[in-house]
Amino acid sequence: MFRFEEPTYLYLLILLPLILGFYVYAIYRKKKAIKEFGDPELMEALMPDASLSRLRIKMILMLVVVVLFALLLARPQFGSKLETVKREGIELIIAMDISNSMLARDIQPSRLDKAKRIVAQLCDKMEDDKIGIIVFAGDAYTQLPITSDYISAKMFLETVSPSLISKQGTSIGAAINLANNSFTPREGVGKAIIIITDGENHEGGAEEAAKKASDNGIQVNVLGIGSPEGAPIPSEDAENQYRKDREGNIVITRLNEQMCQDIARLGNGMYARVDNTNAAQKALEKEIDKLAKADIETKVYTAYNEQFQAVAWLILIFLVLEMLILERKNPLFKNINLFSVKH
Repeated sequence: MFRFEEPTYLYLLILLPLILGFYVYAIYRKKKAIKEFGDPELMEALMPDASLSRLRIKMILMLVVVVLFALLLARPQFGSKLETVKREGIELIIAMDISNSMLARDIQPSRLDKAKRIVAQLCDKMEDDKIGIIVFAGDAYTQLPITSDYISAKMFLETVSPSLISKQGTSIGAAINLANNSFTPREGVGKAIIIITDGENHEGGAEEAAKKASDNGIQVNVLGIGSPEGAPIPSEDAENQYRKDREGNIVITRLNEQMCQDIARLGNGMYARVDNTNAAQKALEKEIDKLAKADIETKVYTAYNEQFQAVAWLILIFLVLEMLILERKNPLFKNINLFSVKH
């Protein structure tokens, strides 16, 4: 297995076209200067040992040295030992409510932003686990299939907003059913769905979906985000304005805590209300730690040998060659005309 320990240094290869361009420009300027100084054929007779081919060879050698130097800094390595490593992990599917009501600010900075922070911090604590992200409003969609790539998970998380789903509503049941079918077929691994919602379920079927998931051995945990007192929903059309119903009254969205608790109970999971503290997140992490972690066998290279010594020797050899090659013409190449200028 081959790799670079410091691949960032490979960006030094960008210097190659710059160096080559400088060389071509320098040759052009030299030829132009000689032509302005006198007749090229006469100047060639005065300098019979000048060799353009040797200049080119020396330039090629320097370009090779630059390439090798970039490789040297990047620290090329070969894997020397392939081993089967057992790692323990669980699988989590996060189902995030992205309906317009999640824009309410009874939880700071908003319900949706708080939900994103919880998921991001959950990703930061993962090591050998798998995570997937589902977003839902009137419909449910997979935002990120289950993966161990936590960096991608956090990147996808940044793009989450109510605009992802045009159909408004809160279809918790559809989200649970989609999550139920999103896990890998591996057996013996702890699997859990985490619903983050304000509980305003407009579609029905959430309790049945939670019971079905529980019967499949998948735990359904619910984080209720918002306050029972409720808050207005900010308007996207104007600042400091709120959404209104058809009669012109400001719409107030409230946490449906009873709905959230019922889903968690039927899903054999836990419920916690999210407020402006980290209490709910800590309770969730404690519940996740109880899940069974299955052994995952992975073949990895556990030892790498540095190969920079060979590259260093090549650099030294090419530098010595470049120094030994003089710019004087070899008798075999005296017919090469350094001073020919295209008219």
